[in-house]
Amino acid sequence: WHRRDMGSCETVYIREIGSTKCTILDRGDAIGSKVTTIVVRGSTGNILDDLERTIEDGVSVVKAMCTDARFVAGGGACEMAVADALHKFGAQQPGLDQYAITKFAESMEVVPRTLSDNAGLDATNMIANLYAGQNEGKRATGIDIEAGEVGDMAKKGVYDLLATKLQAFKLASDAAITVLRVDQIIMAKQAGGAKPPPGGGGGGD
Repeated sequence: WHRRDMGSCETVYIREIGSTKCTILDRGDAIGSKVTTIVVRGSTGNILDDLERTIEDGVSVVKAMCTDARFVAGGGACEMAVADALHKFGAQQPGLDQYAITKFAESMEVVPRTLSDNAGLDATNMIANLYAGQNEGKRATGIDIEAGEVGDMAKKGVYDLLATKLQAFKLASDAAITVLRVDQIIMAKQAGGAKPPPGGGGGGD
């Protein structure tokens, strides 16, 4: 083996974090390192699980940015922009297509409604204000949970990764289409058991 295969560090010491003794290998600022250990602390297991998921989400966003670094306005602004466009498109369609498109547009309201409920806001009023902002051409209008009202998410610096949104829309659409297909198969299948023989006999000689 060679020394460069083993690596090197500036200091090695033991530090007690909480009630656990950890061996710290510090490479120092001069050497630098591409590997980082994140120590997460919390009072309960649930808090630790939430922190771990938050870190994993952040790392996943950075990884996805390496493929597609495009972002859209967050705070429910993206979903409401899609819902507004679908409502306008559905209004121009005849027959049952209009109903299906309108219901799909209403399903886009789930994200801003959930944000409003979690923030203790009136979801109905928030949705109405978001639609008003979309009608005025303010596509970045989303829910500002700190101010308790709608606002410009672009100015607030609240963004969502575009690749995540596209994947969510695709999976949701595929799930709905699959349910509809299964429902059609069930409705098209003839009910009951085997057909009785002609003449109503029992099948004997």
